[in-house]
Amino acid sequence: MSAPLVEVRDLAKIFDVSPPWLNRVVERKPKAFVHAVDGVSFSIQRGRTLALVGESGCGKSTVARLLVGLYGATRGAVHFDGEDIAKTLAGSNALKLRRRMQMIFQDPYASLNPRWKVMDIVAEPLREHALVKTDGEARARVGELLASVGLNPADVEKFPHQFSGGQRQRISIARALATQPEFLVCDEPTSALDVSVQAQVLNIMKDLQRERGLTYLFISHNLAVVRHVADEVGVMYLGRLVEVADKASLFSSPRHPYTRMLLDAIPDIHMTGRARTPVQGEVPNPLNPPSGCSFHPRCPLANERCKTERPALLEINGVRVACHAVQEGRAG
Repeated sequence: MSAPLVEVRDLAKIFDVSPPWLNRVVERKPKAFVHAVDGVSFSIQRGRTLALVGESGCGKSTVARLLVGLYGATRGAVHFDGEDIAKTLAGSNALKLRRRMQMIFQDPYASLNPRWKVMDIVAEPLREHALVKTDGEARARVGELLASVGLNPADVEKFPHQFSGGQRQRISIARALATQPEFLVCDEPTSALDVSVQAQVLNIMKDLQRERGLTYLFISHNLAVVRHVADEVGVMYLGRLVEVADKASLFSSPRHPYTRMLLDAIPDIHMTGRARTPVQGEVPNPLNPPSGCSFHPRCPLANERCKTERPALLEINGVRVACHAVQEGRAG
């Protein structure tokens, strides 16, 4: 197998969420830190899609921002086509790297400037990277980009408020494609849309991937969406990856108890009659995470070892899983 396009090794991000210094002195409180991402490692092959799933607050969006350089990593490294992105973005080749990787944000109502026309929104990266020389060239290129995502090239003179949510997200996709990137980080790009519109946007993204050989990191909490778009799935819990597997094996035989709970929460439209377990409990406070395996307070398979020793992400029968019960054969 060829070298992966994106390789993430032991990536971590810690945020200082302490109250102001004077408050801490008066209340005699120590500094407070959140380990938003805590030692995440994965790779994505060229032309493939890795989906990261998990409940809100598990660190998915922080991983997305670390990958495109919007956040600096506390520990670990991200390599893109063999190059460390932190070093590249700090050097003279930063603009060249940014052309090759782009991001589609979650909220199409917040990610587009309401005072700009579509022409200016989509043409901005073209001008920033000197990909067009004249206004006429920019207009023609923007028209092509809008047509590629199913919009009318005549829409260039409209403002974002004149479009529906699904159309706005298509504009966001067109803007991300302007620099002809190889890698797109998609941070829940359909979560703010109606279900029927979600399907249209996802189909456009699949078609674009097929036509252009794009590589995706797809962030989502919707497992039905993930099943439609992903080749490989990583399940996150409280800043850590707990299971990484190809889509077919993850949906047919999930290993980690948390993955099983997420899958059991999907409505059973085929009414198979199989036993189902609703997701139990709530995500712990990230300021004070549980000892050992962070999932143990909600896990039906937890024992004393789970409460004291944090499991490593190990490969077992082709699936990477961080669970003592699976490693000991107690998971069934």
